[in-house]
Amino acid sequence: MLSKKTQYAFQALSYMAQQPGNDPILIADIAKKKKIPLKFLENILLLMRKDGILESKKGKGGGYYFKLKPTQISLARVIRLLDGPIAPLSCVSLHFYERCRNCDEAHCGLHDMMVKVRDANLKILEKKTVADIS
Repeated sequence: MLSKKTQYAFQALSYMAQQPGNDPILIADIAKKKKIPLKFLENILLLMRKDGILESKKGKGGGYYFKLKPTQISLARVIRLLDGPIAPLSCVSLHFYERCRNCDEAHCGLHDMMVKVRDANLKILEKKTVADIS
């Protein structure tokens, strides 16, 4: 399940992608249009700037804008940035792997099934981008 933080991120990115050009957009404008709490949105956009998805400009005419094109930002990247693993279990995660306690992965039916679930999700989330939801 996507966290509220990730849902807000997708709403903000989608709104930004719908704007003509790639001019900076004020956080307050995004928050107002998408009904996202301002302080919460500030933290979300800052994380995306630090990750190289967005860039910001200070002063008059400032705000956030895309550093990468919306077609280059996979949904999986945003989810991992804000929510962490996409995999339903840590033992099947590609980027956040942790071995489960008291489990033999070589003989675990749940592990094997969750690998299939992870792969099915990633097949979509790695290919779909912010542009696809805008």
